[in-house]
Amino acid sequence: MLCEFLIAHRGIVAAYDINLNEPSLIDFHPRITETASIDDTFGQMELMDKLIHNDNLAKVIDLGFHAHDAFFKMCAEIGFVKEAERRGVDPIILFVADIDRTSVRAFDDLRKRYPMTAIITVENEHTLRGELPPTFRSVRRMRIAALQPFLKSYIGRQSFSFTDFLRAEQNKSSELYDWIRDSYMQFRELETNLDAHRP
Repeated sequence: MLCEFLIAHRGIVAAYDINLNEPSLIDFHPRITETASIDDTFGQMELMDKLIHNDNLAKVIDLGFHAHDAFFKMCAEIGFVKEAERRGVDPIILFVADIDRTSVRAFDDLRKRYPMTAIITVENEHTLRGELPPTFRSVRRMRIAALQPFLKSYIGRQSFSFTDFLRAEQNKSSELYDWIRDSYMQFRELETNLDAHRP
């Protein structure tokens, strides 16, 4: 959804898939996504060179759970955040929250390791099992409401396009239209807030 929002808003986006699980981003957006590897030094340098290049191009990384620790460890080792800041690149971490200890610990680690980086808690009712732990409430939140099961399966199709649906839907008060529009507006608010804090 974020990729589609950026394409609708900016016209272009570059996406990188490090998710080992299927389906992943490249399955939904093969034309704008390339597979990225952080298993060796060459793959790491190739990805980082693209991410820290300030070309006014929004970049999205689909980072699966299994690659989380390795990716952020790599970022710390090469000083990614400082280099990004030096080049005028603004990293944003969208962290999908859950109530399990592993999720809370990973989030705490990110907050300590990158205190000056924008970290957003994604409160996704489809994946959040239970009440949002207090740890995740310490930063800005983006809430994604649960959809009815038949709508969830509808948007889960690889051929589905959020933007195309908004443009084609005749019923502007439908649940799915409101859900997509609300999500897009939240993405826009995040982007506006980031622009407001740039020097």
